[in-house]
Amino acid sequence: MKQLTHNDVENQQQKFPITIVCDAIRTPENIGMCFRISESFGVEKIYFHENSPSIENRKVINTARNTINQIEYQTYSEFDQLIQELKQKGNTIIGIEITDKSIDIQDFDFKKYEKIVLLLGSERNGIENINLVDETIAIPMYGRNSSMNVIHSLAITLYEITNQLKIKSNY
Repeated sequence: MKQLTHNDVENQQQKFPITIVCDAIRTPENIGMCFRISESFGVEKIYFHENSPSIENRKVINTARNTINQIEYQTYSEFDQLIQELKQKGNTIIGIEITDKSIDIQDFDFKKYEKIVLLLGSERNGIENINLVDETIAIPMYGRNSSMNVIHSLAITLYEITNQLKIKSNY
């Protein structure tokens, strides 16, 4: 067995109809990892709140590596307005959040949606206006803790979505 380097691996590059909206993420490392994870899973675009750490932040740059230049991103100021605009463009807004209506991620059928927006809540308070989402999904957990880092949740969710969507013939 030989361990491969980045130069030895050629991924099947593709984009999925997935947009990420970060609702007031404040940790520079989480912003950087959002770029890295999103690029790895073929996300089309990321939205960051204007008060989130900027892409000039050293920790964001170091964590994101070169993925800042490989994925489209934009900042926003009005959360409610952005979500309404994305809905008008035919997106289904899916919050990664524990609610009384959340569906376990493995039971959620992502294939039935044409365009998906994954909404990530802030590290401390979750999604600002949960009533704007169309659906909420939760990742089953088996330890004492009821939540995990927002970017870990994003990675698990993107894996599940792309795993389901790659089965569709047009992806």
